[in-house]
Amino acid sequence: MPIEYVLLGASILLLLSVMGSLASARIGVPALILFLVIGMMAGSDGPGGIQFDYPWVAQSLGVLALSFILFAGGYDTDWQRTRPIIWKAVPLSTLGVVVTALLVGWFANLVLGFSFLEGMLLGSIVSSTDAAAVFAVLRSRGITLRGHLKELLEVESGSNDPMAVFLTIGMIGLLQDASRSWGDLVVMFLVQMTVGTIMGYGLGRVMVAIVDHIRLDYPGLYAVLSLSLVLFAYGITASVGGNGFLAVYLAGIHMGNSRFRHKRSLKGFHEGLAWLMQILMFLTLGLQVFPSHLEPVLGVGLLLSVFLMVVARPVATFSLLWWTGMPVTEQALVAWVGLRGAVPIILATFPLVAGLPQADLFFHLVFFIVLTSVLLQGTSIPLVAHWLGVDRNEVGRTTPESYRKVSASG
Repeated sequence: MPIEYVLLGASILLLLSVMGSLASARIGVPALILFLVIGMMAGSDGPGGIQFDYPWVAQSLGVLALSFILFAGGYDTDWQRTRPIIWKAVPLSTLGVVVTALLVGWFANLVLGFSFLEGMLLGSIVSSTDAAAVFAVLRSRGITLRGHLKELLEVESGSNDPMAVFLTIGMIGLLQDASRSWGDLVVMFLVQMTVGTIMGYGLGRVMVAIVDHIRLDYPGLYAVLSLSLVLFAYGITASVGGNGFLAVYLAGIHMGNSRFRHKRSLKGFHEGLAWLMQILMFLTLGLQVFPSHLEPVLGVGLLLSVFLMVVARPVATFSLLWWTGMPVTEQALVAWVGLRGAVPIILATFPLVAGLPQADLFFHLVFFIVLTSVLLQGTSIPLVAHWLGVDRNEVGRTTPESYRKVSASG
């Protein structure tokens, strides 16, 4: 195909996605759904007719995009505001992911007939959350969450992806090599997280020093410099056995909370880059999906999605937050806004690339779970936030807690 046609098609898809983000704010549907739909419509089963079945390309683009998205999320994190809730967020982003994966794996094994390892792989893929979609819905409806809920959701969603990636790769390894044990998985976890944490902190300091002290003739080159440093941080960390996603997230936090030249302009650059990566990623993943393959998995996918939303996520959330003294209504909101987004779909390409027997089924199941999660949970968040009384804008609104107090007082 001539390059001018490729560029024309790419520009049209990007323009449709940008316009779709405006429509999503008006109708209350997260933009990622529209990005995926545009990709599906442009694909082989849609009117666009673009033939795209390259799992390795989709996975590679997903890894690249996720690196920049996590870095931008870390860069935008205010450490002074998030520090008081870090002790709540870290258990959710680590143990919460494990509990969710275990529960979904158990359900897939007991009810749906998957093997235990296959169920665990499926649970690992859908175990991480995407709060970016939540904030888009909240902003479009003018909702401001009470207390430190926003910071809690932000830190959890930004830091739980490395654990989900680790579990997914670990389960694929166990399925491919019967000689590997759970002990090997524990050792790999300790190595990846330790190396990722050390490298993330150290590279963050190095990145600040480089950007602050190097003198470039053209201001625009600082954006190129920071882009190359993010790629270097992921690549070098993954090359030495660490978790590259954790490293770039921590490096982003360190840079975002340090003082250096061009900090404000780089923030705008990485925010725009993160949006571009999200659009490209969802379009590509939408192209990779075959809508005709979704129909056979509707029943199973709906069962898994409902179990994830009303059992697995709430159990993981309440079991890890009940002892913190956090109000039940706030815990309930955290449980409900566990939206599944880009990361599960990216992780669903890993079994495809690995050539596992159930890979195509997993990919379309995960895609369906993400769609239902965002459509059902994403569109109902404003209503749930109002009903639970955790919307800071609603002063004096009757909430479940206030209603019980009034009732108890006679």
